[in-house]
Amino acid sequence: MSASVIFDPLLPWWLIAALAGMALAICALAMQRSLSGWALRGLASLVVLAALAGPIFQQEDRENLSDIVLLIEDESASQTLSKRAERTALAADQLAAQIAAMDNTELRHISVPDGIDNSGTQLMTALGDALAEEPRGRIAGAILLSDGRLHDLERAPDVPAPLHLLHTGQKTDWDRRIKVDNAPAFAILGEEVTLTLSLDDIGAAPDGVESVPLLVSVDGEDPQRFDVALGKNIELPLRLPHGGRNVLEFSTPFVPGELTERNNTALVQINGVRDRLSVLLVSGEPHAGGRTWRNLLKSDSSVDLVHFTILRPPEKQDGVPVRELSLIAFPTRELFLEKIEDFDLIIFDRYKRRGILPSAYLENVRNYVEKGGAVLIAAGPDFASADSIYRTPIESIVPARPTARVLEERYRPTVTELGQRHPVTAGLTPDADAPWGRWLRQIEVVAEAGDVVMSGVDDKPLLVLNRVGEGRVALLASDHAWLWNRGYEGGGPQLELLRRLAHWMMKEPELEEEALWAEATGQTMRIIRQTLADTSNPVSVITPSGETHEIELSETTPGRFEASFDGPDIGLYRLSVDDLSAVIGLGPAAPVEFEQTLASGEALSTMVEATGGGIRALEDGTPRIRQVREGRPAVGRGWIGITPRGAYETLNLTQSPILPAWLVLVLISGLVLAGWLREGRR
Repeated sequence: MSASVIFDPLLPWWLIAALAGMALAICALAMQRSLSGWALRGLASLVVLAALAGPIFQQEDRENLSDIVLLIEDESASQTLSKRAERTALAADQLAAQIAAMDNTELRHISVPDGIDNSGTQLMTALGDALAEEPRGRIAGAILLSDGRLHDLERAPDVPAPLHLLHTGQKTDWDRRIKVDNAPAFAILGEEVTLTLSLDDIGAAPDGVESVPLLVSVDGEDPQRFDVALGKNIELPLRLPHGGRNVLEFSTPFVPGELTERNNTALVQINGVRDRLSVLLVSGEPHAGGRTWRNLLKSDSSVDLVHFTILRPPEKQDGVPVRELSLIAFPTRELFLEKIEDFDLIIFDRYKRRGILPSAYLENVRNYVEKGGAVLIAAGPDFASADSIYRTPIESIVPARPTARVLEERYRPTVTELGQRHPVTAGLTPDADAPWGRWLRQIEVVAEAGDVVMSGVDDKPLLVLNRVGEGRVALLASDHAWLWNRGYEGGGPQLELLRRLAHWMMKEPELEEEALWAEATGQTMRIIRQTLADTSNPVSVITPSGETHEIELSETTPGRFEASFDGPDIGLYRLSVDDLSAVIGLGPAAPVEFEQTLASGEALSTMVEATGGGIRALEDGTPRIRQVREGRPAVGRGWIGITPRGAYETLNLTQSPILPAWLVLVLISGLVLAGWLREGRR
């Protein structure tokens, strides 16, 4: 029970104060004039003023509420280091037992796991949510069991009671880490990029260590070892070995005594892109499709085109001196002997032997392909003649032999069954309502090597692809592809076909006939297997911890098999199937939980001190819990304090006026009458 007096004034307080001032002035004047009834009239005025103030006697029936103590337990990844988890669990049990032994006190135990998407320890978010669920008037204190490494300090709430941090670190803790300070997301092939990283020892590290080994591996290959200075920035220049994703792994061996080896490895994934594609287009003679090839290549800003065309064949004898046929002599020797390695792709468009390019030049083209170059032959009637380019030193690299027949009839190019699985032509199928336009000529050839991905008249080879040595060759047995570009009978996908051909010749990973790669989204990877076979064997996945998983793939489109796999750990995963292998990194290059591994209360010190709490190490033992009055220090040697709040719930409320109306009327009437009588007697 609780009783009190409250006021419910009938007039504003300022008006009551003004009336009180007037009454006081009248009483003072009456007293000065020695009026005998001034005291009684003053009492009457006082009763009137009291009645206007509206005094009420209030009685409450209360039920006391318990105090609430919040215990926030950090269960993030950094809490698994050393023996922090065991130390935390023991302290949580001991604190819970102490609070349970206190009268009128409850415990709220909250666990905080790792934040999603590498957001780290969300300790303040959990504390704010816990405070929002409880009445602030019942919060007696909050205790954090953590290493103090949190990543949401900007969300710190206003804590209405003492806040304490019991950190789980030890004075002897130390750790070695790799930190990548600068790594580009992509780099141009052939150009040097610089990565900046550092190796640091933090904490109570061993003395006398000046240099440590650094292992650098690309795409899971055998690492190279370097000895680097400790505690200094290291600038590492490198050139990407291939296009597409390049996975670089930097690591340093684990040293006994370190807190963890999770931050001894850093993964960097850089996409290799080509700056510009250098193409040499050799046109044998003017024809309707020649300008189409040129326009297609020139329309791509990433293509540097050199066009070598023969406008006047040698057999045309019109008496014009050779030196007057061009403004400058075309540099054939420079192009085909000295600079041929600078070209990414060479296209022969209806070229035939004319004595302009000596056999030595064409033999150099063959060597160029065998060493990794790419050649595309767009064949016309000349390919079936005695002067065919096939009958030159490049014969050994051409995948199909001409029969000397030229088929002059209408036909629609068709993607073969193999071509539906080949990445160059996969998905290039006409709509039933919009078939591809027909071509009007085809050179009959017999495929002797490679893959026939498109066919023409009577299913004869139309597009043949082949690998020669380290290079690649494509033969298009028709010179009428330009009809698609002109929209003849609806046209066709000439631009897409040419783009894929060029990228296949440039050995882009996504256009390899037999390829294995993976794409990462968070901790989930999508495994992709490209093959010309009808089925695919399971993919073997080796996790960073060394576990092996066999993943079955399912066919999504012809020649493409896929599966999803959730990686249990952050790090480098190795994939293999048949004779193919690939690597992929899951998770961030440096997990935020392991960027700072030493326990510290520095980040929370200002907030803790503002509430009167303290920071203590569990290494020194679990502190005792005391109750202290609000405003007093809540931390001392071997103990921490909570503040009893005395919160209650009102069950019943009774109010009764102290001066009822009838009593006020009686008192005023009596006092006024007594004053009048007193003055009358005088």
